[in-house]
Amino acid sequence: PDLDAALEDGRFTFVIDFPPRLHADVREGRQPVIQVNVDATAMAMAGAGARYLERVLAEEPLYHLGDEAPAPPPAVTAVTRLAFNPNGESSWFLAVMQIVNMVTLLGILLPGAALIREREHGTIEHLLVMPLTAADIMLAKVWANGVVILIAASLSNVLVVGGVLGAPSVGSPGLYVLGLAVYLFALTALGILLATLARTMPQFGLLSIPVFLVMYMLSGANTPLDSMPDLLQRLMLLSPTTHIVAYMQSLVFRGAGLELIWHHLAATLGLGILAFTLALARFRQTVSLTRL
Repeated sequence: PDLDAALEDGRFTFVIDFPPRLHADVREGRQPVIQVNVDATAMAMAGAGARYLERVLAEEPLYHLGDEAPAPPPAVTAVTRLAFNPNGESSWFLAVMQIVNMVTLLGILLPGAALIREREHGTIEHLLVMPLTAADIMLAKVWANGVVILIAASLSNVLVVGGVLGAPSVGSPGLYVLGLAVYLFALTALGILLATLARTMPQFGLLSIPVFLVMYMLSGANTPLDSMPDLLQRLMLLSPTTHIVAYMQSLVFRGAGLELIWHHLAATLGLGILAFTLALARFRQTVSLTRL
C-alpha cells in the first residue's frame, strides 16, 4: 500500500524490489526476479528509464561477480535467410508495386474522365441516337482504356523492371498479363461508377483520388496487410487492389502457379463484375435522364 501511494502521489517514478537471497541465488546459477515498478504517467521518463534500468540490472551483477558468475545458458540464435530477393534489393519490390500503383490510378481516372468529358461536351447525346445500348457504351470505355493501360504496363514490366532495373520475374508472363487484364476490368468499371456519381470533372477528381489512395495504401503494397487491425484487413478484402497485390507478389517474387493464386484472381473478377453491374445500373439511369 505504501508503494502504490508513493507512486500515485508522484514522490517516486521508479521503485525497485529486490528479492531476498538475491546474491546467493545468482551465485548458484538461479534466475531471481527483480520487480521494477514504474509510474507510467511520466511517459518520457518512464520509457527511457525502464530501458536504462533493464540494462543496468542485466550488466551490473556480471561486473561485480566477475569470474564467479555462472556460465550463461546456451542462447538460441535466429538466422534469417531470404528465399526470394536474397540481396534485399528494395527497388525490385518497389518497381513491381509501382506498376500496380500506376495501373490503379490510370484504370480509375481514364475511363471515368472520358465519360465525364463526353457529358460536358454533349457528345453523349450523339451516342444515344445510335443503335447502342448502355452496356455497349460502357464496354467500349472499358475495352479502349483497359487495352492501352495493359500494353503500357506489360511493356514497363519487361523494359523497365526487367531490363533497366534487372529485377527477375520467376512467374509466368501469361499469368501476369491475365491478372492485369482482370484487374483493369474491375478498375475501369469502378472508374465509370464513380463518374456516374459525379457531375463535373473536378467532382470526379475529388471523388476518385481518395478512393485510389485508400485502395492502394491499405492494399499491402506499402505496408504488410498482416500488420493492420483485423477489422481493417476484412474490410480491405472488398478492394480488388488487395487481391491483385497478393496475386502479383506471389506470382512475380515466388513463382506461384495458378493453382495457388486462383482465388485472388477469382475475387478480383467477382469484385469487377459487381462494380460493372452497379456502374451499368447507374449509367442506364443517367442515360434515361439525358433522353428526357
